[in-house]
Formats: sequence, C-alpha cells, structure tokens
Amino acid sequence: MCDGHDTLRSNNKDLQQVEKQWDRRNFLTKTSLGLGALALGSLMNPQKTFASLAAGGSDNDAVNSILKNQLGLPHHVPKAKRIVYLFQSGGPSQLDMFDYKPKLKDMYGKDLPASVRKGQRLTGMSADQTTFPIAPTIMDFQQYGESRAWVSELMPHLAEVVDDLCFVKSMQTDAINHDPAITFMQTGNQLPGRPSIGSWLSYGLGSDNENLPTFITLVTKNMPGQPLYSRLWGNGFLPTEHQGVQFRSGKDPVLFLSDPENYDGHDRRKMLDYLGKLNNLQHDAYGDPEIQARMAQYEMAFRMQTSVPEVTDMSDEPDYIFDLYGKDSREPGTYAANCLMARKLLEKDVKFVQLYHQGWDQHIGCPEGVRAQCKRTDQANAALIKDLKQRGMLEDTLVIWGGEFGRTVYSQGQLTKTDYGRDHHPKAFTMWMAGAGVKPGFTYGKTDDFSYNVVENPVHIHDFHATLMHLFGIDHEQLTFKHQGRRFRLTDVHGKVVKDILT
Repeated sequence: MCDGHDTLRSNNKDLQQVEKQWDRRNFLTKTSLGLGALALGSLMNPQKTFASLAAGGSDNDAVNSILKNQLGLPHHVPKAKRIVYLFQSGGPSQLDMFDYKPKLKDMYGKDLPASVRKGQRLTGMSADQTTFPIAPTIMDFQQYGESRAWVSELMPHLAEVVDDLCFVKSMQTDAINHDPAITFMQTGNQLPGRPSIGSWLSYGLGSDNENLPTFITLVTKNMPGQPLYSRLWGNGFLPTEHQGVQFRSGKDPVLFLSDPENYDGHDRRKMLDYLGKLNNLQHDAYGDPEIQARMAQYEMAFRMQTSVPEVTDMSDEPDYIFDLYGKDSREPGTYAANCLMARKLLEKDVKFVQLYHQGWDQHIGCPEGVRAQCKRTDQANAALIKDLKQRGMLEDTLVIWGGEFGRTVYSQGQLTKTDYGRDHHPKAFTMWMAGAGVKPGFTYGKTDDFSYNVVENPVHIHDFHATLMHLFGIDHEQLTFKHQGRRFRLTDVHGKVVKDILT
C-alpha cells in the first residue's frame, strides 16, 4: 500500500503543490492543539471526561478552553443528558385536550368576534368562510394531581403523571400551513435546508455512545397524515455525520446496514481500512471536511452492524413493561413500540431520539379523530414518563410532547352538538415537557377565553429552541456554524431562554 501511496503522490501535481505549501511551521501551528485534543479524546470516553472538566472537574482554564473550542463542550453545566421528542404531526387540538375553556359552552354556534381574530391570517380552508361559529369541546375535563392540572377525558393515563409535567399553554409560531410549520419547529426556519435540532446537538456535544448514532428517528408505521421528509431530521449544511438516522420496524431497522446476500462480511474491516487510506489521501490533497465526515459514517455503520440488532431486540423486556406501554408495544413500528424503543435507546446513551406520529390534522370529525389519536398514544406517553422515572433516568432526560401548531376555536365546515372541525391555528397552542431541568407539576402561559390569543407569557418557537439548548448546557447565541459567508444558529437572530419554567 505504501508503494501505491507514493505512486499516487508522484502522479498528482495538485498534491505535490499542497505538500510544498505545508511547511513545518504551518503544520505545527495549525495542528498541534487540534490533534492533541483529538488524540486525548481517542484515549478515553471523550464526552464523559470532557464534560466533567467543563463542569469544574479541572481548574486548568487553558485545557477547558481547548476542549470547548475543539470538541464543542457545553457552555455551562447542563441539566439534560439526553432527550426524547414526541412530535405529534398535524396540529393537536389544545381545546379538546389541555386548554380548558368552560365559558365556551354558553357561546355554542355564535360567531367568533372580529375583535378576537384581530385580522390574523387564515388558511385557504377557512379564509372564504363568512362566519366563524364557536365550537366548544364536547370532552369532559377534570383537574388532577397536586398541581390541579386540567386534562380531558381522552387522556386518563397522562392524568396519572401530571405532577411530573410542565405544561406550556402559550406556544406561538409564525407558520400557518403544515410543511413550513413543521420545518420551522424542527429546524428554526420555515424554509428547507437548515439543520434539525438533533443535528445541532450532535454538532455541539458529540456522542456518548461510540456504537450508535447520536441522533435517531422513529416514525409510527401505517399512519395517514401530512407527509414527513427526511430533511426534518437532516443535517442541513452541517457535516453529514450529524444527520438523524431513521430506525424502521421489520427485519432491517437501518437501510443498507445488513451485509448483502451470500457475503459473510469477514473482510469488511480490511476493506474499510484500505478505503480510509484512500480517503485520507483525498483529504490531504483537497482538505474537504466532508471526506472525514463520510469516513466517520462508514466506521459508525460498521459498528452499528453489531449494536443495532442488540438494541432493537425486545426479547429481554419483561411482560410488565409491555403491559405498562400497552398491547400495541408488542407490535414493532407502532407508537407504543417506538416509545419503548426510545427508552432502550436512551438507556444506551443516544443523545437525541425523535418520534414522529402523524394523523392530528382534524379539519373535519375532530372529536372522533382526536379520540382515536389519544387512544393510540396516551398510555405510551404516560408509560414512558413512568419507565424513565422508575429507572432514575427522568432527572437527566428531557421529554417533549407537541405538534407544529394548534387548532381554531371556530368550526371549519358543519357544526353540530357532537361534531365539528378545527382549522390550523399558529398563535396559541399547548406543549408539555418533563424531566431534566423543567419544573414538574407546573403550568406556564395563558390564553384568552377562546384559546385564540396568548394573554400571558408568550413562548415563541425560537424561545422554545433557546430553552432546549440551555438545558443541554448550550448558549444558543454561541453555538454557530459558518456557511456561505455568515454564521448560522438554530435560533437565527432571535430567541430567549424561558427561565420561569426551569428548576
């Protein structure tokens, strides 16, 4: 291989020119700190060791500075070590689930006052309506737990864990249609092309498990609804090693990971070693960082051939765990099974696990649709909270539930005493969080009597992202990436940490 290496160099004029320019002084100046830090990281578990240094395990400011600059360490002591984001695609109706408005019962069918709508943008589905009849929920609400949180009859299991939840009832977004809204929620921008939340965390903090991706996505199988695109968990302009990896149900959880038929893989290690040498030649010649990112992906795929079958094997789970998550948890690819899989991945120190569940877009038949969705998800949501808590993991695991926007108080289409539809509503909706660093048994923010406008403590998507990053020890204004001549960040030029919901 060395002879081939020398031959390649002798025939490559570009490479010869690069080597002439790369004198001893430049080499020592540009690589001493970086290679030194990387070598140190390769000799130990980098995240756990370096995190302890950043948290005060060492009084050597110079070392801490190097580690932060080279390896993206936290800016302050983090509360969260890992996160599971239960994304409910389509826009769950806050009025039928969490945001209880009893006065609406006396306003059934009346036109929503223009003074409430305030000329806000409407979707194409209801922009031509001449009236906006108020549709009170038909669901019964009760208060639960010591926190006395309001929860509808649709979620009896979640009602059991309300004292572990932090409800944010004053969420706001700028987007009114699904694709820009979900893109905004996942990437901080309504236009495609930006890195997702999980990719930013991977870029900033790296991995705690060398044998599994930092960022893994699970999608409920066979669910209708608004389409989901891989760019929602994509890396955007960040190196490709930070993109989310989708795990699927079935024989091959990760596409193209298994060896081809009739190949036993005995020489795969040797093949990757030779491929690495060739890629190093390319990197030496052109300095393209994407070459190193692709090499890292090859190596991760090699390790995943062993680690993925192990972590996706459910045979070691006892019956009481399946009973906790519900009967659907025994069927791979269901929402309940994905919640259980998420817990297994979090146990393996996967930093970001993203679940997507479609079907919350109830323009018609809202009561029936929301009821069916809650039946699919309620027990599993509560089970995940209970399971993490009983394992001592909830204290450093952040759990998030929510969609891309909420639903309107007025009915879209026919309104009856038992049926109504709700359009998209970006200006007021509910999310909940639990675990690492957020106040348990707490409700933040308030909407008006119509759940149409926020009247207390608004929380914009940029604020939500800033707070999430803060819980992981990251100053959202400092974690940036230079692309096309400017520095980008998840929160763009906006966002403030919502300190009132933090412990």
